[in-house]
Amino acid sequence: MYNLPNLLTLSRIAVIPLIFLSVYVNCCFINYLAGVLFIAASITDYYDGKLARARGEVSAFGRLLDPIADKLLVASALVVFLAKPNAIHPISYIPVFVILCRELLVAGLREFLREVNVGLPVTRLAKWKTGFQMTALSMLFFKGWFIWGELGEILLWVAGILTFITGYQYFEKSLNYIKAENDPKPVAEKSVSVEKKKVTKSTSKKTVKKTSSK
Repeated sequence: MYNLPNLLTLSRIAVIPLIFLSVYVNCCFINYLAGVLFIAASITDYYDGKLARARGEVSAFGRLLDPIADKLLVASALVVFLAKPNAIHPISYIPVFVILCRELLVAGLREFLREVNVGLPVTRLAKWKTGFQMTALSMLFFKGWFIWGELGEILLWVAGILTFITGYQYFEKSLNYIKAENDPKPVAEKSVSVEKKKVTKSTSKKTVKKTSSK
């Protein structure tokens, strides 16, 4: 359980309290340190899975913890920017709200579909969303240094738009599954096929009787 890929995953959770320090300590150095820690933690998201597959150390513990660590890291960074005064413009609370709601929505959908053995694979657009999201949050930690903060806020809106689209796509896939389960057509088709079998059996019996009488 305590192999290198899993330790990298755990490190993403371990840095969260240090990132939260930037809320209480109003200092550029602490902000930049939180940004560096967030970037390092984001990089581990790529390498833990790659190392686990390369070293043959894929485990149930890693599969369970990896998405949880990702969501905790992103949600913590978003809460930090909401809590810090003047971290982002109030209008940018909209993409933050969209991202947080989408994470809760997808987590609920995955939990529901897992119970019925239906997968919800990550789409290419969702991977782009993650890239924009991590880049935007990393830049926002460096607000006040050149134009990183302003550029990060723009990318946050891009991530918010992609988040809304991918969240709708996942929700639509789940709705399609629910509609397929509640669709009465398969039942009707089954009853029709049963009736056809009964008719063919009865006709075959009649032909047998006719032949026997002859």
